Amino acid sequence: MSDGVEWGVHACVLLASLPADAALPAAKIAEYHGVPAAYLAKHLQALAAAGVLATAKGARGGYRLARPPAEITVLEVVEALEGDEPAFHCTEIRRRGPAATPAREYTKACGINRAFVRADAAWRAELAATTVADLFIGVLEDVPRPALEKGARWLREAAR
Repeated sequence: MSDGVEWGVHACVLLASLPADAALPAAKIAEYHGVPAAYLAKHLQALAAAGVLATAKGARGGYRLARPPAEITVLEVVEALEGDEPAFHCTEIRRRGPAATPAREYTKACGINRAFVRADAAWRAELAATTVADLFIGVLEDVPRPALEKGARWLREAAR
């Protein structure tokens, strides 16, 4: 996965902390996370195109969640940024080399392929069961209080 997935999920969690009528410009989201604004903006645009984020124009412009955080799964974020293709692509190398036989001889999928298909399904199921709200609650429980207070002060000044 690209860095953009981590950045996109973090951006969604940050936006979950905003009031429903507030927004953050892409540059502010990038500033908060210390990442390049231009690169993050591409990912935010993809999230908006997928209906995960909404854009606001004008003086109060920027990005906000398109739906309540409890209705946005981490899988939606990942698929908006990376697509829904499985991570593993079997190229059937077992049909090559000195032990190669015609494809018709292989009546079962490769055990390696089956293992990766099961792992991908489990990974996707976990991400589909985890919402942005779940991650936001985790931040509130895991992040040191001084960091939460600093972040809250920064958000009050940055949100539009």
